[in-house]
Amino acid sequence: MRVCATHGCPNLYPTSEGSQCGDHRKLAEQTRRPNGNPYATAGHRRFRRAVLEANPICVACGIREATIADHYPHTRKELQDRGLNPNDPQYGRGLDKSCHDKHTAATSPGGWNNRD
Repeated sequence: MRVCATHGCPNLYPTSEGSQCGDHRKLAEQTRRPNGNPYATAGHRRFRRAVLEANPICVACGIREATIADHYPHTRKELQDRGLNPNDPQYGRGLDKSCHDKHTAATSPGGWNNRD
């Protein structure tokens, strides 16, 4: 067990659950996604299905089965900021998990491999 990393919070929780107690993890998630998880909507499920049907093999490596519908060439947030529908399959491509993780690490703010 460990003490929550949020300043002043005395709550104990299992070490395997990250650095914050359940209450503070929930609050952080609500702050990060005030409108809920956009990937749990019917629109995104249709987007994913259409992208993976169009790209059954990873478009990056051309070898492995595509299992992730990646927003491309713009991120979901960029599409929304431009007033475009992020659930339109024309803004997606099929990637396998390894290629998706490499792309995200290299290009996303806060990506673990991001270099400016």
